[in-house]
Amino acid sequence: MASKDRVYKCLNPVGIQESVDMSPLAPRLNTIDGKEIWFSICGEPDITIALEKRLKGDYPNVNWKTKKTYQTAPIPLTPEEMKTADALIQAVAW
Repeated sequence: MASKDRVYKCLNPVGIQESVDMSPLAPRLNTIDGKEIWFSICGEPDITIALEKRLKGDYPNVNWKTKKTYQTAPIPLTPEEMKTADALIQAVAW
């Protein structure tokens, strides 16, 4: 078989993409004083503890709620938590 007749099979490195529900961005808050803001952060506690401490110190009038895990994905808010939340900080820290 000549080199130009060879057929190569390869796998797509992207893999299979799962569908994602799209939703529009929420409007910006004009102030965060008195608002309920959730942390849903996973990963290294070294980073998340310092971030949480700094934000709580800089914004003492905010009602901060925390949902932490040391797994690989942030924990989503429950529908009840979403109803009362004004904002969400969701991240993965390694």
